[in-house]
Amino acid sequence: MADALVRPAGPDDAPILARLQIGIWQQAYPDLLPAAALLADPQVQAEVWAARVSAGGAVLLAFEGTEPVGLASTDPDPDDRGQGQVELLHVLPRWSRRGHGGRLLGAAAAELRKSGATRGTWWAPETDESVQQFLLGVGWAADGGRRVLDTSERTFTEIRYSGNLDLILL
Repeated sequence: MADALVRPAGPDDAPILARLQIGIWQQAYPDLLPAAALLADPQVQAEVWAARVSAGGAVLLAFEGTEPVGLASTDPDPDDRGQGQVELLHVLPRWSRRGHGGRLLGAAAAELRKSGATRGTWWAPETDESVQQFLLGVGWAADGGRRVLDTSERTFTEIRYSGNLDLILL
């Protein structure tokens, strides 16, 4: 495997973040997301990412060699300094099972710990068994939180996972 790394994203990375997100939506969640999301304009998504990077909270990019393969973002809970949220964490399916998800989650946990958090949460589609297995492997588990998201074309359920930010990464 080529060198793998995770680094913070900057405003100039917004087009990369947009391409990754749209690619992940198209490849991993075509049955859950509406056509408008799957066919999103990369320039518009890049503007959304530029604003998100500028707003604060961690935005991370994973690379294998020079190829961007995954992304994550976190946000500390302003009402509970002990709790933080992994807003999203995804790896392009082609690059999965190569350690990128673990590296992204480890870097996300480190960012949340910097803000004072000791525990984290992550909402993931109920049907995504690979996320469930991944999180169980690092010591996180479903904590009973459920929400139904309406995409205007369909609904799907997300499950909240939570765990300690001192992760078990192999």
